[in-house]
Amino acid sequence: MNFHSDISSLTSVRSVLDRDAPRLMQALGINWTAARLEIRILLESVLKVDRAWLIAHEDQSIQPGPMHRYEALLSRRLRSEPMAYILGQREFYGRLFKVGPEVLIPRPETEILVDLAKARLPEGKTSDVLDLGTGSGCIAITLALECPASNVVGVDASQSSLILARENAATLGASVEWQKGNWYSTLYGKRFDLIVSNPPYIAERDIHLELGDVRFEPRSALSSGPLGLNDLKVIIEESQVHLNPGRWLVLEHGYDQGPVVMELMKKRDFQQVEIHKDYAGNDRVTIGKCR
Repeated sequence: MNFHSDISSLTSVRSVLDRDAPRLMQALGINWTAARLEIRILLESVLKVDRAWLIAHEDQSIQPGPMHRYEALLSRRLRSEPMAYILGQREFYGRLFKVGPEVLIPRPETEILVDLAKARLPEGKTSDVLDLGTGSGCIAITLALECPASNVVGVDASQSSLILARENAATLGASVEWQKGNWYSTLYGKRFDLIVSNPPYIAERDIHLELGDVRFEPRSALSSGPLGLNDLKVIIEESQVHLNPGRWLVLEHGYDQGPVVMELMKKRDFQQVEIHKDYAGNDRVTIGKCR
């Protein structure tokens, strides 16, 4: 069946689900339930309806305009483009963030980094917070909203990322200072009570760079040297110049990098260094207190 020539005969939500679920299953290697969920999400986007309405109206006819828009989105998904880029947004910590191919897609495992950071900020007291490599701004903005007494600075080397982060902050009503720079390059003389970062940490020849959503994300925000440790080393080695005594460094890293990151922190005389697992049970974040 030709997708383009048969739109007029496939006008109901139910018929679209039945027809396109197998195509997504084959293209993406996902199961029937996941494929139908993705189709529903695309239909919700073009029809401007919620999940409950769509489920209750599976016999509803789809007009040609929305159907053509759905077809265009589905074609992108069949080429494995991430849903977050297709829809232009992704939820993080209960909020929707605008995303695009210039930034990493926010992921659930990074929420543990926010949890750990929040727990190390004194409630109700003013704290200075730095988010290095801010991307879409999801970490900086979330901390600014969750800890409103904090003064949050978000730094990124990409101007296009900062434009997106500013837009997200404005949409969500967060007060964040944005700076363009490579890690600490614009922060001479400034000190913070908390430094957080989800930097590039994938090894430059890691096979995961050619799999799934990662293929579409900016390589500069993913990979960092032969072992994926180059940027992590820079952040750790220069952090004490920018951390107030007794304050915290909170870093996301790869599932197999926890022991190495812990050792790098200990070599820089960090105290109370701990590795924390994400919600899937993988080593994901290492924290340490500056002396």
